[in-house]
Amino acid sequence: MCCALWYFSGLSILARKPILVGVLHSQTGPIAVSESAMIDAERLAFEEINAAGGLLGRKIRWVIADGASDWPTFAREADRLINNENVSILFGCWTSASRKSVLPVLVESDHLLIYPMAYEGLETCPNVIYTGAAPNQQITPAVQWCHGELNARRFFLLGSDYIWPHCVNAIISDQLMGLDVEKVAEKYVPFGSTDLKSYVQEIVDTQPDVILCSVVGDSAIAFFRELREAGISPDDIPVVTFAIAEDELRATDHTDMVGHYAAWNYFQSIDTDVNKKFVAAFKKRYGADRVTSDVIAAAYNSVYLWANAVRESGNTDVQQVRNALRQQSLNAPEGIIAVDPATQHTWRPVYIAKIQKTGQFDIVWNSNGSVRPVPYPITRSKSDWNAFVSDLYQRWGGWANTATTTPKEAATDD
Repeated sequence: MCCALWYFSGLSILARKPILVGVLHSQTGPIAVSESAMIDAERLAFEEINAAGGLLGRKIRWVIADGASDWPTFAREADRLINNENVSILFGCWTSASRKSVLPVLVESDHLLIYPMAYEGLETCPNVIYTGAAPNQQITPAVQWCHGELNARRFFLLGSDYIWPHCVNAIISDQLMGLDVEKVAEKYVPFGSTDLKSYVQEIVDTQPDVILCSVVGDSAIAFFRELREAGISPDDIPVVTFAIAEDELRATDHTDMVGHYAAWNYFQSIDTDVNKKFVAAFKKRYGADRVTSDVIAAAYNSVYLWANAVRESGNTDVQQVRNALRQQSLNAPEGIIAVDPATQHTWRPVYIAKIQKTGQFDIVWNSNGSVRPVPYPITRSKSDWNAFVSDLYQRWGGWANTATTTPKEAATDD
């Protein structure tokens, strides 16, 4: 009788034990300006779920780790969260370099990351659920829109010098060949650099019809400032950015960016009841001056997709939750989203919008529904894309070009 009481008492204690989850984003370094708000979004979702009674009768407790905008740090912190903190799931990463650095840790431990960031595709991994955009949900629609709506025939590609922009620009380059238009330049900015004068001078010299920009963090802010100082307005040469959203506009003087464009799966200006409720909840929690953005929505959605999978599976076992996640859908702030079971990427709608003085976006185009994710563009075989990614890694000895070069020299590395 005594043993039975101890047994059932132990089960009761286990049932009340919080569900521990890991949050891994940059709180410091050049990417923190973009990434820290994802933590806020995930925290809001955790708090909402806890306020509604938690999951399986248990509260969620989260451990936040700082990736510090440094790829090896991301890997070390992922290992610590999984093996020392014993978290049941990871939410995190921003750059593809950080995600790529974390992948071996996930595979070795057979753990699970939910990655809430638009990225270049060219990857599927059973240890990752991708809730941001695949290239056909951000990049290729934007190129097609530039060709059709802006009548662009001369494209300038500019990115930060790491894995995501190189892959994005390879995808764009294939598409431009198919459209039979000109790529006037493809240049790369050393990661974190704010000296972009030489790149802007080349834009002045070549006079493209449009700039497709995958420059991130502090470098992106410096780029728009240099454009304005060079006298380039969006009426002259518009920029379509894949990395600037509402939160970056809020965090800086965005005067230099007004009139340019961005392509995402979500904007705060989406006029639906679900989005209005989400925006109101975010502002109530963090302040009326705060804004939502694509990565904030994707991070928030990620928690709810995971929570639904935990409820469906009835436990937090990684394998069972992963299987349940493949079947999840959600009436999200941007519209209906769903995890594609074949790729573990997420169906999401696509939007293109113009930057306004208010720091918000005026939506000028949308896909009128969720788009099926295609991680590997059909312009090359999967093996060719994998070889392309592998070659970048071999050349750099990692997922970013960390060679000591001047910005001008680094710009020639394509």
